[in-house]
Amino acid sequence: MKLFSSVNDVTNINALVKEALELKQNPYAHQHLGKNKTLALVFLNPSLRTRMSTQKAALNLGMNVMVLNIDKEGWALELRDGVIMDGSTVEHIREAAGVMGQYADIIGVRSFPGLRNREEDYSEMIFNKFVEFCKVPVVSLESATRHPLQSLADLITIEELKTKTRPKVVLTWAPHIKPLPQAVPNSFSEWMCRADVDFTIAQPKGYELCTDFTQGATITYDQDEALAGADFIYVKNWSAYEPYGNILGKNEEWMLTNEKLKQTNNAKVMHCLPVRRNLELSDEILDGSNSIVIHEAGNRVWAAQAVLKQMLEHL
Repeated sequence: MKLFSSVNDVTNINALVKEALELKQNPYAHQHLGKNKTLALVFLNPSLRTRMSTQKAALNLGMNVMVLNIDKEGWALELRDGVIMDGSTVEHIREAAGVMGQYADIIGVRSFPGLRNREEDYSEMIFNKFVEFCKVPVVSLESATRHPLQSLADLITIEELKTKTRPKVVLTWAPHIKPLPQAVPNSFSEWMCRADVDFTIAQPKGYELCTDFTQGATITYDQDEALAGADFIYVKNWSAYEPYGNILGKNEEWMLTNEKLKQTNNAKVMHCLPVRRNLELSDEILDGSNSIVIHEAGNRVWAAQAVLKQMLEHL
């Protein structure tokens, strides 16, 4: 594996999940793979779970780790080719990414969308330029359209905690006070459509995701219909794909509560975090026995470690 940016970079998702769960049982068995190898984590946006879990995963594998908050600590990057750099940008991404590839054996990159220009965001210009110019394996730490390490951790969690062979998994939209990217729901949908689950997406009208990510999913605008018999509920807000980046209404009635859980199969409730309490998810859910958000976040380590291990094996 030289690139991990989506489920499409994984040959066998079941084997990758199995490997992650094996690493969870024996985290330090492969430290020889990372000896004298360096992972560089490059952040253009804030991070808690992705930063700490990926760093811990690398350390478990014996790697050295460097972290750069390039938006605060690096030079302002120019992304366009053929321009006269007489403005606010100081360094071109060609040189910046190329130099990073001289210092690291594997690079992780996190970059959010601007939510202003859909074509620009969905072209994954920033992430793809890092891949093009650094010349070493690259891991997505979340991009404009996907968050594959989170999705892998989500699938690991479902596999670990499911009580039936093919559980019903529901992705349900939740309210928020500002427009959020579609990266997490896009990615979760893409992975669930490849997994052995019964997958449903529930959202208010107007919040349909790009169909590139939802092929095979059941789509509904009735949250109660979606929740009926659910085994896992993934709660997440996202802004509209069309008109791009917009909030179309508060839809406060979409917040998940214990009352809504009564129609499920005692469903386990998931969220990628961070979560705004009593807006996206109620206190009673987050503090109750159905919430597995902390367990899910813990599995971010094993998702990252499984991916890094495969990359190290092929350096």
